[in-house]
Amino acid sequence: MNSPSLFEKLKAFAARFFDITFWKFILVGVANTLFGTGIMFLFYNVFHFSYWVSSASNYIFGSILSYFLNKYFTFKSKTNTGKTMLRFVLNISVCYLLAYGGAKPLARWIFSGASVSVQDNLAMLAGMCFFVALNYIGQRFFVFKEKDD
Repeated sequence: MNSPSLFEKLKAFAARFFDITFWKFILVGVANTLFGTGIMFLFYNVFHFSYWVSSASNYIFGSILSYFLNKYFTFKSKTNTGKTMLRFVLNISVCYLLAYGGAKPLARWIFSGASVSVQDNLAMLAGMCFFVALNYIGQRFFVFKEKDD
């Protein structure tokens, strides 16, 4: 019997990765993003908190909402809440540090001629995009991974 071709393997992976769970995650993410982004830009532009305080606030407040929506709606996880909450906090922390830690120097380099405020706002937007991709992978395959997956 022939083993599946690379194309067939990629097709199977894409079908599994972009299933209904992915679309539920996106739906929860849209709601969570509107909530968290509002907080982040409000804190930065109105209250003049720093880049790090503003972007971290997005994920502190947004993560509380995200945890419960993703646990019960997206992934329908039956795993112990304490166990998943610990993994969730670890995942969010790593994703945040990688996404925003990478976005800031990248935005400063690409937009070196712009003001610091413009650079920071663009870095926060880029950090959000990086974060979403990393967070989905982490939640799906680490935080809410069921034993039989």
